[in-house]
Amino acid sequence: MLIFSGAVSTIDRAALSVANPLIRHDMGLSVAKMGLLLSVFLWAYAFSQIPVGALIDRFGPRWLLASGIALWSTAQLLCGFVTGTLQFATARALLGIGEAPQFPTAARVVRDWFAVRDRGMATGFFMCASYLGTGVAAPLLTAIMLSFGWRMMFIVMGMLGLGVAVLWFALYQNPSQLKLTAAEDRYRMEGDTSSQLRHISVRQWRSLFRSPTTWGLVIGYFGVIYVNWLFNTWLPGYLQMERHMSLTRVGWAAAIPYTFAVAGALSSGYLVDWLAKRGMSLTNSRRVPACICLVAQTVFVILAALVSDNAVAIACLSGALFCGTAATTIAWAMISVLSPPGCTGSLGALQNFGGYVGGALAPMITGLIVQKTGSFVPALYVGAGMSLFAALAYLLLIRGPVAVAASDAFVDLPAA
Repeated sequence: MLIFSGAVSTIDRAALSVANPLIRHDMGLSVAKMGLLLSVFLWAYAFSQIPVGALIDRFGPRWLLASGIALWSTAQLLCGFVTGTLQFATARALLGIGEAPQFPTAARVVRDWFAVRDRGMATGFFMCASYLGTGVAAPLLTAIMLSFGWRMMFIVMGMLGLGVAVLWFALYQNPSQLKLTAAEDRYRMEGDTSSQLRHISVRQWRSLFRSPTTWGLVIGYFGVIYVNWLFNTWLPGYLQMERHMSLTRVGWAAAIPYTFAVAGALSSGYLVDWLAKRGMSLTNSRRVPACICLVAQTVFVILAALVSDNAVAIACLSGALFCGTAATTIAWAMISVLSPPGCTGSLGALQNFGGYVGGALAPMITGLIVQKTGSFVPALYVGAGMSLFAALAYLLLIRGPVAVAASDAFVDLPAA
């Protein structure tokens, strides 16, 4: 269910990027204005992370994710009826608010239901949905758009999402709602040496900010998601404007790098579990591969900017998305083992907040650079720099699990 809902969420957020050329034509938008419109979703998504994390830890994933899916799907449907830029921006902001619980909820579900030894692979599965959805989005949304128009594309996806909301609420249950056996509870807690808190206090939540690991997760993810959203929002436009591909060809060409992205998510989830099982610490089994992947992504992005052949450029972009997705997956695998018990949703949401501030800046900065220079090459160089910046943040700041002292207790909030 996390894979399915995650795929739908990323298809929905990618819809504006896929329809970028037609919407700009129909609504008379400049490249820079489209960059601003693309970023509205991301700003709303980023700032919604702050309350969402605490709400997940208090009320649990069932209600929060069902409500989020329903809200974002309604917003997606409304995008098919907009008549002006302000209405479009409002609908995209609601989309961002609705999608905010998706990945912090998934991290909480993995923490609740999987032993430490299996959390990396479980994270890889739910993270691959993000890129599976983006890969499917290009050909699927292009086909709907060319056959029925971009407005119907938004309406169809909104209706699908409302069905997903009903499915999640009907089928998912929090562990506290079930009578689990002793063996099931032992599996869930296996390898998790931290004490299991039944309550999280306001002071405990605030104490997350005292850990350098928290800042490493937040700052590193800023760079990771900047590069991610450079491609999520501008890859179809880059292939059409810089590489001079037709709209039909762009739909299939853009799907190739995202296929590699899915492989990056799955393989990195397996890798971190494999390293941990062979004696590497939980911290290093995640931090070291993340840094290596981000340095490799830096190289691939620079090469994509330099080569003239379109096939070679697609190959370089495929390598970049493979490594970038691997780093994204590993970042969420860090949350499931580095967060204090009872704070998984909160720490995941803080990481996501930092990431999507970077993500919100990516389409704006890219649009302004392209409009100013007439080329995507400088924008790709900025993306490469952000990838290297993220690697340094992980290397220097992430030192071990985030600790929350019992003395920080103040106002108890009932855990789900």
